[in-house]
Amino acid sequence: MKTLLVLCVVCTLVVLSVSGTAEQKLKNCNEVRAAYSSKGFNVNDVPNKGVSGAPLKVCPQGFSCCTVEMEEKLSQQSHTEIKAPVSRLSTNLQSTFKQRHDHFDKFFRQLLKNAEVSLHNMFVRTYGLMYVQNAELFKDFFAALTRYYVSGSTAVNLDSMLSEFWADLLERMFRLVNVQYEFSDAYMECISRHTEQLQPFGDVPRKLRIQLTRAFVAARTFVRGLALMPEVVNKVSTVSASPSCVRAAMKMLYCPYCSGQVALKPCQNYCLNVLRGCLANQADLDTEWNNFLDAMLSLAERLEGPFNFEAVMDPIDVKISEAIMNMQENSMQVTQKVFQGCGQPKPSMAFRSTRSVKESGFTGRFRPYSPDARPTTAAGTSLDRLTNDVRKKLKHAKKFWSTLPETVCAGERIAPGDECWNGTAKSRYESVVTGNGLANQVSNPDVDVDITKPDIVIRSQIAALKEMTSWLKAAHSGNDISIDNDEDGSGGEESGSGCSPPDSPSCDTDQDIYFSTPPNPGQPKVVPVVKDRSSAAASQGSMALALCGLALALLAPHLR
Repeated sequence: MKTLLVLCVVCTLVVLSVSGTAEQKLKNCNEVRAAYSSKGFNVNDVPNKGVSGAPLKVCPQGFSCCTVEMEEKLSQQSHTEIKAPVSRLSTNLQSTFKQRHDHFDKFFRQLLKNAEVSLHNMFVRTYGLMYVQNAELFKDFFAALTRYYVSGSTAVNLDSMLSEFWADLLERMFRLVNVQYEFSDAYMECISRHTEQLQPFGDVPRKLRIQLTRAFVAARTFVRGLALMPEVVNKVSTVSASPSCVRAAMKMLYCPYCSGQVALKPCQNYCLNVLRGCLANQADLDTEWNNFLDAMLSLAERLEGPFNFEAVMDPIDVKISEAIMNMQENSMQVTQKVFQGCGQPKPSMAFRSTRSVKESGFTGRFRPYSPDARPTTAAGTSLDRLTNDVRKKLKHAKKFWSTLPETVCAGERIAPGDECWNGTAKSRYESVVTGNGLANQVSNPDVDVDITKPDIVIRSQIAALKEMTSWLKAAHSGNDISIDNDEDGSGGEESGSGCSPPDSPSCDTDQDIYFSTPPNPGQPKVVPVVKDRSSAAASQGSMALALCGLALALLAPHLR
């Protein structure tokens, strides 16, 4: 009994001691004055000793070291402090993907430039003056590719541009192969209209169109996705905190000051409820944000694999040269089909055949491509290195918005266990932590959230992410749906042939060609395929002479 009495006395003394300490702090408010001043406020705002807290709007209304004026200033400070960590995390995210966007964009542009320079150097060595005189065709080709990369189908219809390039190349080569004839503009238009049917360049145009379409759509869509991320984060970060959020932040961060407990930190679950209430709209971004990131990661795999921009652009000079060699080898057959379809042209009065060329076993092929002679990287890196890096960053960015409260309510910002501020006193926080998102805030005990009024800015960014995700998914299949396409047959799956599917028997290029001539009374009518061997032989002899002269001119640099 005596022992129990002693314990009671001891407990009473401890309680009185703690009470006396807190009461002493309220009597002089010295610690509050020092802490308040450290925030940049006027120390004279703080009373020398505790006063009645009845006028206060947020904090407990017992004896307090706070005045109404202090409460208003600390409310503004709490708004800044609750926003600061979110802003810092958002800024880091913006910076990360702004840098990755710039790296990819610079890399793709440099690849285009390198490909143009490589083709120019190879063709100067291989074709000499004949290339130089027609260099603008290839310069325009790369300029159009660059415009498509930058602006997409609004600036360049890739399908039409490639068709025009091959048609123009055919016209120029056809004149060179048949220098003994004169060709009117109408005649050349007849040839151009049937470039795909003639297939003078073999299967190169079809394959290259598929490869270019897929690679360019994937590359530019991926870069646009990287550009969208900082834009979304920037716009979302400008969303202001609601008055109820500011009030809750003030109560969590600075009401301990009013009770003289300046070093007391909030309980973790209390902090989570406040942050989830304040960031309810931002958390609703998470679903579309994660869908967008998944689509970006999926397209990144395509960039490393079948839609590899670097693998398409790097050897494009060799592919175009292969097409030219196909035309040289098939020139007699192509010429015969053109003459049958568009009519027999007039002989050129200026042409004088004064040279005779000995037949030889020389194949007429240019020097083979050596991978070692080509630069291995653009912009100081490689596509594999860039995609490996960005994939790590994309994965790390998943669930960014829904985990913001946990990221902020950690470390030195909170107090572990029961030795924490629960909104009214230093004690355990008993309320249940609410879920993320606007709808879940109906039961938030610390922040009043109107779940019927979603933020307009954030809803617009959700829509932007959803639209971009659809573009990324289309690009994953090789399609560009970023604009309405009014052109027929401009999909990325088929190219170089007017047939569907391109490998169907109807696309057999060996069959005889019958096609209409332009409406010109001076042009012959469509004629059937010539079966007269003597006439065909005479025509072939004339073409062979011209072809040999062309081969010598094209390959002169290699005969030295």
